[in-house]
Amino acid sequence: MQKLGSVIVSLSAIAIAALLVVLVHQNWRTHAAPELSTPYHAVALTNNQVFFGRIDGLGSDYVVLRDVFYIQSRVVNAETKQVANVLVKRGGEWHAPDRMILNRQHVLLIEPVKADSQVDKLIAEQNKQAR
Repeated sequence: MQKLGSVIVSLSAIAIAALLVVLVHQNWRTHAAPELSTPYHAVALTNNQVFFGRIDGLGSDYVVLRDVFYIQSRVVNAETKQVANVLVKRGGEWHAPDRMILNRQHVLLIEPVKADSQVDKLIAEQNKQAR
C-alpha cells in the first residue's frame, strides 16, 4: 500500500513538472518577437498611416524601420480628378531621416511584403534608381 502511495506521489510530481514546462514554454512563445520572414514589411499605425521598410528592432517598446517608403496620392489630371498612387522613399525630407522609430503602442499591425508583389517591385525600382 505504501508503494502505491509513493508511485502516485511520484506520478503527480512528474505531471506537475510537465505542466510547468508546458506553461513556461507557452509563456515564452507568447512574449517572443514574431519571426520576420521577408526583407520588407508593411507597418500600419493607429493613425491610418502605412509605411513599408526593413524592421530593425521589434522586441522593445519601439519598432525601428529603415529604408522606409510610403504611398502618396497625387492628382494626375485636374480635369478628371484622376489620382495616381506613388511609392515615395523617405529621407528626402529637410531633416533627412535615416530611420523611423515608432512607439509600439501605435503600431496596429505588421505584414510581410511578399516577393514579387507590386510594392516589392516598386521598392526594387526605387532602390535601383537611387544607385
